[in-house]
Amino acid sequence: MKTMKNKVLVVAAHPDDEVLGCGATIAKYIHDGDEVHVVILAEGLTARDATRDRAVREDELSELTQMAHKAHAILGSNSLVLHNFPDNRMDSIDRLDVTKVVESFVKKYEPNIIYTHHAGDVNIDHRRVHEAVVTACRPMQDCPVRTILFFEIASSTEWQPSGSAPYFMPNWFVDVTSTLSLKIQALHAYAPEMREFPHPRSFKGLEVLAQWRGAMVGMHAAEAFMLGRCLK
Repeated sequence: MKTMKNKVLVVAAHPDDEVLGCGATIAKYIHDGDEVHVVILAEGLTARDATRDRAVREDELSELTQMAHKAHAILGSNSLVLHNFPDNRMDSIDRLDVTKVVESFVKKYEPNIIYTHHAGDVNIDHRRVHEAVVTACRPMQDCPVRTILFFEIASSTEWQPSGSAPYFMPNWFVDVTSTLSLKIQALHAYAPEMREFPHPRSFKGLEVLAQWRGAMVGMHAAEAFMLGRCLK
């Protein structure tokens, strides 16, 4: 009997978060014949200015969009949507408005699995996206989502002091030994967003993190998540 394919939705705040958080897992789903759709809710870059002005960053935003599509061509994602909520200003948007956008994609793709941000990240957009996804995926009878997993973002998740917010304590590990190289390749598409080691958002830093997460559970490399919900 043929196993039913998974339909996976990844909801991330900014371009590169989706690869940092679960890029190798995306590639593994694709390799296994599953379906993966990616939605990025906020633009990047405009938080670097005192006042948001997309026109000032128009060329850079266009380049960032191209980077995102290049990264997902490497991973093999079935679709990629980039929304335009303001970068690092999502606390200025009513949560209901963010939730409605997430609900529209849940309705469109009918995923049984969703990956999104952890509740305790330093970045405010990550937290707002987390809240919107949890709200949009309430376990009602008509909700297709059976499993919700929260990923870590290097240079945001671990930078939140443990006493300030929920701490990231992974309890779900995906063996990405065979697909970690694709994650690193996809991050090279986002090269301007990367930093030099020992910054955690560096190529070496992310390889070391994957090796450490793998070593925690007897694997060569893993991406780690916190399970939000699993309905069987």
